[in-house]
Amino acid sequence: MDVELYNFDLPEQLIAQTPLLDRSSSRLLTLNKEDGSIRHESFTGILDYLQSGDTLVLNDTRVIPARLFGTKEDTGAKAEVLLLKNMGNDRWEALVKPGKKLKKGNVIHFSEELQAVIEEEGEMGARILSFNYKGVFQEILDRLGQMPLPPYIKEKLNDQERYQTVYARHEGSAAAPTAGLHFTDELLDEIRAKGVNVAFITLHVGLGTFRPMSVERVEDHVMHEEYYSLSQETADLLNDARSHGGRIIAVGTTSCRTLETVGRQCGEGPLLATSGWTNIFMYPGHQFTVVDALITNFHLPKSTLVMLVSALAGRDHVLEAYKEAVKEEYRFFSFGDAMFIY
Repeated sequence: MDVELYNFDLPEQLIAQTPLLDRSSSRLLTLNKEDGSIRHESFTGILDYLQSGDTLVLNDTRVIPARLFGTKEDTGAKAEVLLLKNMGNDRWEALVKPGKKLKKGNVIHFSEELQAVIEEEGEMGARILSFNYKGVFQEILDRLGQMPLPPYIKEKLNDQERYQTVYARHEGSAAAPTAGLHFTDELLDEIRAKGVNVAFITLHVGLGTFRPMSVERVEDHVMHEEYYSLSQETADLLNDARSHGGRIIAVGTTSCRTLETVGRQCGEGPLLATSGWTNIFMYPGHQFTVVDALITNFHLPKSTLVMLVSALAGRDHVLEAYKEAVKEEYRFFSFGDAMFIY
């Protein structure tokens, strides 16, 4: 399948640079995956589409201040590091800039209390770094690190909590699960009051979010592994919903990937508590075993995320919906508007 099949025109001015002041004031485009029908709502209109017995699944990962700025010890040249995956024993997978000049054996100096040595080199700027520090690493990171905003966001984010969901709990992500940024505590209370169950999974967003497609055929792309966890409490809620005919609605592609990973593992049996690493890649032809509906943002042309939503709703329906979103000037990407596929 040709990657170009998932290309579309996106005017640059539709890329959302800053979050809306009111989280729930986003716009919502709804797409019926069966007939392709489209409606336009405010995000709070999602209440009208949720039913008693549904289960809404949210990713409760929390973004860490993963962007560090330092200098090469030997030359004093500037170096930038984006932490992606904690590999244990003070070793991290990371992206580095400038990738061509930061090689195995180089030492990066961030402060008197924090240095790192590059142990291994990977593709597209990926490195394995070993850190040396004085004190508590997380406290140092909180002082020195910056929030890892996507590269297309040029303005400084003064309120760093605005790049966290209101339900973020477990630290470990290099990027926010952005579909969740639309929810407020008040909206979640209203959703629960309708008889909708709210469940949580964790997927720490890593390199897969930053790595673009570099192949011509969709099938040749390999997703990077990301850590996920699903509790027994959530498994019980999901099993109950399935047994009583309730829908399972994933909030964000990260929740969707986690649920489908667990569904693949459990097969025809009940869902069970589990954790591990997933590189699941969903594109048209994928048979969904857990997820019935999806709340998501608007994604990049030719991205793995456009392919994921096309797997759920069909490529033609999705590209038609995106064409309508561009026409109606919806905000795209992390701080953009939302889409509900049902």
